[in-house]
Order: sequence, then structure tokens, then C-alpha cells
Amino acid sequence: MSAVTAVEIADVTALRALVGAQPLLSDWRTVSESNVQGFADATDDHQWIHVDAERARRESPFGGPIAHGFLTLSLVPALLAETVPMRQRMGVNYGLNRVRFTSPVPVGARVRARIGVKEVSDVEGGGAQVVWDIGIECEGNERPACVAEFITRHYF
Repeated sequence: MSAVTAVEIADVTALRALVGAQPLLSDWRTVSESNVQGFADATDDHQWIHVDAERARRESPFGGPIAHGFLTLSLVPALLAETVPMRQRMGVNYGLNRVRFTSPVPVGARVRARIGVKEVSDVEGGGAQVVWDIGIECEGNERPACVAEFITRHYF
């Protein structure tokens, strides 16, 4: 199935039109060493497989340092916002139903999001809740790095 690269959303009707449509693709984004180090500092997760390049090349099964799984996941809101810009009053992250980190993201690799809309439902206050099917792809890998059902709420 081919993918669409971006679509702007102005209202709930436009969101509903995406249910079951072709997936949307974000632009590629490089996961840099400084991204990984900043995430390690912010979360106090300084596991050597992320931040010690020499040791990771020597000892890890990945051949070098890899991004934190949660760093990969944390890119989802930004990749979604650039791919599906919304003319809304407010949007909030509501949660996740399912997340799996299915393959590593080497430091320096490029990733992008493959975005599908699974469900749109009305919420109190005139908003819409969206369940997104998200796959974070790592360039050159057949298997996604992360798959998630991401839930957001939008008020237009």
C-alpha cells in the first residue's frame, strides 16, 4: 500500500475521512548522539548501550549505541504534528493502548512515522478522540523500530 506524505486537518469531519485511508508518512528525522545524550540526561537513563559508543561497539549485540526506546516513542507527537497539522484550538496527548519496541534505532539513523487513523470518536466538550496506528520506521530496516496505538484529543 502506498502512503500519503501530509494532510492538514481543519475539523472533525476531515479527521473522520482518514479512518481506514492510506497511511501518512512523516519526513525522515535523524536521531543524533546529542538527541540520545539529552534524553539520557532528562530521564536519568544513562545505560551504556545508549551513551557509551566505544563500549556499545565492543560489547552490545547492536554493533554500536542505540536510541532509548522511549526516545523513539517520544518523537511520535512531533512527527504526527508535522505530518497532520491541525487547525485546532487545543490538542492533548491522551494515552497509549499498546507500545512495542520491535527493533533498535542506531544512533545516527534516520526514522520516520507511518501514521494511520484507526478510530475517531466524539468526546465531551465538542472534541474528538483519535486512535492512531503509528509505526516508527528506521531507514534501511524492514521491521519497524516501534509500533504503538497513540490516543489524542482535539478541540476545533
